[in-house]
Amino acid sequence: MKRRILFTFLACFTSLLYTKAQNEQKTDQVLVAEACMDYLDGFYTGDTTKIIRSIKPRLHKFGFWKNKETGEYKLDSYMTFDEAVAYAKKVAEKNRTLPEGIPKKVEVLDVMNQIASAKVTAWWGTDYILLAKDNGKWMIEQVIWEGPLDRKPSN
Repeated sequence: MKRRILFTFLACFTSLLYTKAQNEQKTDQVLVAEACMDYLDGFYTGDTTKIIRSIKPRLHKFGFWKNKETGEYKLDSYMTFDEAVAYAKKVAEKNRTLPEGIPKKVEVLDVMNQIASAKVTAWWGTDYILLAKDNGKWMIEQVIWEGPLDRKPSN
């Protein structure tokens, strides 16, 4: 009888530990999505903590903005890591509330062993993001974007 109770206890305890370990282990796909959502939330809310934890210091970000008068797209700007953090700080200082229905979407496109790609849809347009895993952590390395978001994104 004591053996059966001990066996039942050990089986339940082992099952509980296994379930907990499974829940704590996130897939790379989830971790890539979280890094991209930190990037998006960081720019939306001005949370520099999220920017710093999602973007590599060697960030290379640039994009194209559509001229409203001519309809032509032109290279708009480059953004470094320091400029991304400074931009987020400016957003935080304004302390604005995000409007309802603002675009906020992350799609993980591909995940390999060390690299991944994702698409982020935001109020400013669409960003294609390249990430790399460094010491087990997914971080954004490069971003190329186009704005404004003047059409519904294709599925």
